[in-house]
Amino acid sequence: MAKSGSAVSFQIEHSRQRVIVNDSKGYLILKRLMDICGALFGLVCLSWLFLIVAILIKLEDPKGPVFFRQVRIGKDGKEFYMYKFRSMVTNAEELLESLLHLNETTGAMFKMKDDPRVTKVGRFIRKTSIDELPQLWNVLKGEMSLVGPRPPLPREVAQYTEYHKQRLLVTPGCTGLWQVSGRSNVGFREMVELDLFYIENRNLLLDIKIILKTLKTVINSENAY
Repeated sequence: MAKSGSAVSFQIEHSRQRVIVNDSKGYLILKRLMDICGALFGLVCLSWLFLIVAILIKLEDPKGPVFFRQVRIGKDGKEFYMYKFRSMVTNAEELLESLLHLNETTGAMFKMKDDPRVTKVGRFIRKTSIDELPQLWNVLKGEMSLVGPRPPLPREVAQYTEYHKQRLLVTPGCTGLWQVSGRSNVGFREMVELDLFYIENRNLLLDIKIILKTLKTVINSENAY
């Protein structure tokens, strides 16, 4: 497995499709402050939920770990370890190859509604997005933001065109336009377009709107699997 902190080499194509990133200094400072405050608030206030989920995961599978650590690609192609509550069997990665032909989405992503690797507890925490909460630690470390493009897997980035790689121009997020615009029902091409729209038009008000819409989506458990 790749080591955290290494980088995937890529160059953004200079063409009429090139995205112009909103990287105003004032916005980035306020965004980082919101990330730190939001992550700290979430980790403290939801510590009881972390404990309950950890116990449930251990009760179902005493030998498996509570947390799942996976290499993802962040800003400028830099690799980092993203954290989640474990929602699958311990040998899930080994079983993936045999399931790729059952992929239910398009492009460089894998989605399967009735994935046999998902545990009973895993189905619940995925449906409610509780499995994503440990990513607040990634936000505190600065590897992720509360809002931004979904951080892809190295095998996904290996299939990217230069156009797709523009998703990596900004810090990835726990939530984003993709998650609040249909989530698992939105294909790869549409996800890229939503991410690039966000990158060009991002601002503090848009970030707050996405966070509020995310809370509504999570409460309703819409389009998650």
